[in-house]
Amino acid sequence: MLNAQRFPFIEGRDVFGDLDAVPQLPLTLTYRNSIVEVTGLLDTGASINVLPYTLGIELGSVWEDLNTSVQLAGNLSPVEAKGLVLSAQIGNFASVRLVFAWSLTDNVPLLLGRMNFFREFDVCFYRSQMAFELRPKL
Repeated sequence: MLNAQRFPFIEGRDVFGDLDAVPQLPLTLTYRNSIVEVTGLLDTGASINVLPYTLGIELGSVWEDLNTSVQLAGNLSPVEAKGLVLSAQIGNFASVRLVFAWSLTDNVPLLLGRMNFFREFDVCFYRSQMAFELRPKL
């Protein structure tokens, strides 16, 4: 891909304790005057970006101040979530606004899903090379 940046898959243990490698992306999230460096899991099956509760607190967001409820799906469907818009800086790309379902739990990784991460970036996965490439939408 032209104008793309390449990132390695990160090795770790899955929920069963087996060694695996997954596409995790380092990024910097900003909310008002707070900045946090994090790693997000690229999840093409996730409908929406998901932010763990503690990260939202670390960024200075206040749960009670948010009014937009978000319905999560799958194994997260019982978890309450609220909409939160953050600025994200990835590599040397221009900052983008990402919409997150800020979950009322920390039992979820930071997920980068179809709404709206995969609307802002094109991604090519090279599993056999243990890497992926990312490019902002045209």
